Amino acid sequence: MSKRIGIDLGDRSYDIHVGAGVLDNAGEIIAGACKGRAAAVITNRRIGNLYAGRLVESLGKAGITAQVITVPTGERFKTLKTIAGIYEKFLDQRLDRGGIVIGLGGGVIGDMAGFAAATYLRGVDFVQVPTSLLAQVDASVGGKTGVNLTRGKNLVGSFHQPKAVIIDVSVLQTLPAREFRSGLAEVIKHGIIRDSDYFAFLERNLRAVKRLDPAMLEQTVARSCEIKADVVGQDEREAGLRRILNFGHTVAHTIESLTGYGKHSHGEAVAIGMVTAALVSADSELVDRIVRVLKAAGLPYKVPAGVRADDIVQAMGFDKKVAHGKLHVVLVRSLGEAYVSGDVSPNDWLKALEKQDKLP
Repeated sequence: MSKRIGIDLGDRSYDIHVGAGVLDNAGEIIAGACKGRAAAVITNRRIGNLYAGRLVESLGKAGITAQVITVPTGERFKTLKTIAGIYEKFLDQRLDRGGIVIGLGGGVIGDMAGFAAATYLRGVDFVQVPTSLLAQVDASVGGKTGVNLTRGKNLVGSFHQPKAVIIDVSVLQTLPAREFRSGLAEVIKHGIIRDSDYFAFLERNLRAVKRLDPAMLEQTVARSCEIKADVVGQDEREAGLRRILNFGHTVAHTIESLTGYGKHSHGEAVAIGMVTAALVSADSELVDRIVRVLKAAGLPYKVPAGVRADDIVQAMGFDKKVAHGKLHVVLVRSLGEAYVSGDVSPNDWLKALEKQDKLP
């Protein structure tokens, strides 16, 4: 039994399907959401070996022919060069405007598949089949796609909503432990910015979630998707409310860039960034609660050794959230109350980073 969560975006509305074993029904779901009957499945070698066969078989039963395109693994390959190679594979397949692009994998795969779908022939249908916790609760929902440039993450991208998101929580059983912990950062973020009861639920039940208890996983993933669906439904293109989903991401992106993409996972960097942002705006009690739950999740909460605070603050100036010379960042007053501020000075960030370095 899967849970269906709708995102209301008018003619771009779609459903998120969450449940154990839902991957085997992917063909039926995709056939109902898309008109085309030819698909390109973009994945990496490891995920493809585990799940591409099941997906292609399910598509075939629904009358959709599919070819698998394998791309290199890792954030450092999320580039325009990789996208160009994907376009060539689409042309080899003779994929036309009625084609369907399916991203099968984590957030990197979803970002690249979505961007390729958004730009190939000026846009073709796209479906997300996320296989990491991070992608299931965050990257697969909301239509953000993009690739990295040398000087920053996701600086080239597009909003391109999927026709469906298919989340099989049972695939998390094969997810490496570090990747699972990385996804917990975004789960925790949702509680901090939007739902204090959910944050308290995570404080009580994180141990069961980490054990991959099926019922607890489904409940957690579904609630995170509901939170993100609600935000995206109110602000599709990040003109206002949706910006709160970037909590922790400004510092996170600089850490990823300064240390070389891949050394620290996105979720690990977000965990660190959330603590930095909380130190700017929240009281010590809330900071302590955030640090405790991150520790329980096995996530870092301090800037990595060798990364200088001055370098972080300087790199933040290249963030895509800079507008009219001001960096707009997400802060929190209390649990569930996030807001955007353009009034945090470089010195404020330096003070927060100094406090962070001294945390026990």
